[in-house]
Amino acid sequence: MSEAIDEVEIKAGSEDESKRQGKSQLQTLLQAAVEKKPFSELFDVSLDHRGAELIGDALLDALEKRGFALNDFDAVGALTAAAVPMVTAVMHAAHARGYELDGFVMDFVYPSIKGPSISGKRVVLLDSWLSEKSYVQTSSLVTLRNGNELSLDFSVVEHEGAQVVAIASLIGGVSGDADSSNIKVINPVSDKERNLPFIMTFDEDELRSNAATAKKAD
Repeated sequence: MSEAIDEVEIKAGSEDESKRQGKSQLQTLLQAAVEKKPFSELFDVSLDHRGAELIGDALLDALEKRGFALNDFDAVGALTAAAVPMVTAVMHAAHARGYELDGFVMDFVYPSIKGPSISGKRVVLLDSWLSEKSYVQTSSLVTLRNGNELSLDFSVVEHEGAQVVAIASLIGGVSGDADSSNIKVINPVSDKERNLPFIMTFDEDELRSNAATAKKAD
């Protein structure tokens, strides 16, 4: 019996170590992507063969750390074009863990949600880089400033009969005096307010600091 327990503990330890190594490898890729850049769509990471494999597990692990197990949501949606590779990465990572997730894409062109129907589903909205900081607005960037873009996306998803349970990003940037664990969104049609959990897989400031430290060490 003790040998069986030891074997289980060794296996669990090796899985934990594998996760740490994977997140460390992904962090290295992201540090290179954000160095000296105010913003990046992160395609050089999300479409890299190594990054694509690591992103799904990293996002799922970050969600799990905040209390969202795979049976707590049914679909993941891309807020921007930059997040589409992240949606597919999460779907593949979930499948490897024995769960089936659907994916969808938010779009300004009708229909506003592209993919399988999300009616009646619990969804997590994903993006590559969500920031409250003063970046230039682009078609591939949703900022957290005032929550305007996210409020619109939230209302569109609710209109489709789905429930947004959380918003997650690979990189997050929230100002020091703000609550980094939640985002307030307001449905512009019903004026209903919601505080949604915000999950940052990597903190923007920490990535930049680590990148600067690594460069000095070189």
